[in-house]
Amino acid sequence: MNALELNGVVKKYGKRKALDNIDLHVPVGSIFGLVGSNGAGKTTAMAVVVGLLRIDAGTVSLFGEGPFDPALHCGRVTLLPQDSRLPLHSKVDDLLLYYGRLQRLPEPVLRDSIDEVLEWVHLSDRRKSVVRSLSHGMMRRLTIAQAFLGKPELVLLDEPMSGLDPREAARIRNILAEKNGAQTVVISSHNLHELESLCDTAAFIEHGTRIRQDTIEMLTNRSQRLIYHIVPADNISVEMFAGLIPDARWELTHGNTQLSLRCKGDSDVTGFNRKVITFLLARGNEIIEVRRGSNLESEYLAITASM
Repeated sequence: MNALELNGVVKKYGKRKALDNIDLHVPVGSIFGLVGSNGAGKTTAMAVVVGLLRIDAGTVSLFGEGPFDPALHCGRVTLLPQDSRLPLHSKVDDLLLYYGRLQRLPEPVLRDSIDEVLEWVHLSDRRKSVVRSLSHGMMRRLTIAQAFLGKPELVLLDEPMSGLDPREAARIRNILAEKNGAQTVVISSHNLHELESLCDTAAFIEHGTRIRQDTIEMLTNRSQRLIYHIVPADNISVEMFAGLIPDARWELTHGNTQLSLRCKGDSDVTGFNRKVITFLLARGNEIIEVRRGSNLESEYLAITASM
């Protein structure tokens, strides 16, 4: 079952299509990454999902129940915009109470949830503080807390780590990782290393169109590719490996420091790895690192290189 579906969605601004016949399918309980350049349509897609923008064609469905309906989805779906702003005169506690009541959360549930989300983002000691007294990073953490208030079923986060220091960003990543399976979270971010570590599924979007969607496992070819970083050596060539593993494709790049093996999807990658390591060590080649699959960034750059 999907928590979110966009089918053939078009959103126009005059003659320009911000979304151009886009399809997205977000499984229930997944942490889903939206990958794309500035202006690719990620923020527009999120705004369409929560009904902030009307679409010109296609369909949007939440939990198989049709498009966003405040009466049906209030408190079940939340959005953290990239450039969200908070009322500076409000106190942290009062602000979360206000947002929770807008979501129609029962008072006892709401107060327990406020305690929980403030603890997550390390702001429990600032609950009586006025928002204007918070640092930029604290304000961002407060907006993240608000997005998870009441344990909504679907949470949309647009660049959630923007403005966070490395320690707080790591804490938020840990919190999001704990949500895997319990809530559906859609994250838009330019930090592809971050998305790769957090998400189980992702979609590449460019020019308002989905270029590819798959699991992180498939997007990074973890079941089909092995990469070896080795100490540069003159005694190594692609031809040496031709007979080691049948039907495999080999590449030797970066000044003979990176050896890449591509194999079929149903191959015994673990067994292949054992063969390659044994072969390299027997020849006296020093192995610095072994990586299963490439990374999300390199795959995204490769697939969008000509766009």
